Amino acid sequence: MSLEQTITDIAKAARQAARKMAVCSTIKKNQVLETIAEKLISQKNRIQEQNEKDLAYGREKGLSNAMIDRLTLSDKVIDSMVQGLKEVSQLPDPVGTTQNAYVRPNGLQVARVRIPLGVIGIIYESRPNVTIDAAGLCLKAGNTIILRGGSEAYHSNMVLTEVIYQSLEECGLPGEAVQYVPTRDREAVKIMLAQEENIDLIIPRGGEGLIRFVVQNSTIPVLKHYKGVCHVYVDEGADLSMSENICFNSKVQRPGVCNAMETMLVHSSIANTFLPAMANHFFDYHVELRGCPKTCKIVPKATPASDKDWGAEFLDLILAVKIVENIDEAIAHIDQYSSNHTDAIVTSDYTRARKFVNEVDSSVVLVNASTRFNDGGQLGLGAEIGISTSKLHAFGPMGAEELTGTKFIVMGEGQIRE
Repeated sequence: MSLEQTITDIAKAARQAARKMAVCSTIKKNQVLETIAEKLISQKNRIQEQNEKDLAYGREKGLSNAMIDRLTLSDKVIDSMVQGLKEVSQLPDPVGTTQNAYVRPNGLQVARVRIPLGVIGIIYESRPNVTIDAAGLCLKAGNTIILRGGSEAYHSNMVLTEVIYQSLEECGLPGEAVQYVPTRDREAVKIMLAQEENIDLIIPRGGEGLIRFVVQNSTIPVLKHYKGVCHVYVDEGADLSMSENICFNSKVQRPGVCNAMETMLVHSSIANTFLPAMANHFFDYHVELRGCPKTCKIVPKATPASDKDWGAEFLDLILAVKIVENIDEAIAHIDQYSSNHTDAIVTSDYTRARKFVNEVDSSVVLVNASTRFNDGGQLGLGAEIGISTSKLHAFGPMGAEELTGTKFIVMGEGQIRE
């Protein structure tokens, strides 16, 4: 059987399974999630044996230590996957909830009700825990899912999908509700992106290159974020101790993730006081600072920033720093260089906080908090399937509710349109 036929069959099977998942009860869906969690624990040794094959493959291919870390299914990572499934099972079921209901003058009763999106394709890199996170959220929302992970995680993703398949079958649901594209061949991605008759939505998770490839080649709607160019603006009169803690956490806690701060903006009135101590704190943790001319005068160890640094997603211990004269200049800079992902202000002024929240057009805007909180788990979604920076149809972290749409249900008593 050809690769194209294999993927077409997978997509058709997912469409068939979607009809059953769409009417699946909340109790049954939660039972599946709990069963998957139990099997992750009982089959942990088997899962880690398959994961070790991928780790060996990754080392042979020369993957960086950071990539090997993301690929590893340690006891801690598996425990986190189990906990995530349990949290998602406890969330309210979005399917069937009424958004609003009203009666028209002619007596028609109109309601807008949440429904599953249908078949969702996930294309992702490296981290095999995405297999469980994505499947759990999609199943909770009554969807079916087709997974295509990176070649470096092939064995891990296959065994995790088998665990999900077994759980679905044991609970009396079609195992085809969660399927994995069983090949490392990159051509599979292009074929998958052409299955518009059977796949309703594509969600890519990975680097900017992967996401742009998916957007350019897909005949199916794509939810995307290209990169996370995240800012923290330290405002005039801000609490400097709070500012230092927030900026340090935003950059250093996990510099290689999309919600890490990449540019720090500092009001000129506090720059001479704030920047020297803040810079030394960063230098202690080997953060390279790339500053505007004013920053370099205050912090001589900073490297002069180039124009490309302001729009860069470093994903590393590198930070661009710019001194601004007021909040309007800060917002203008963010408007020019932000990727609409995550931006924060540290301020003690309510009016300026409201101005920042109203005028900064990002998926998550924070006041006096770290950018690292743009995360589905941290914001109460249980887990997330990704962070969307496009406003159709979701903006920000996507949990179970964001994996549903709505339809109108209209009840009449014989009305006809005149």
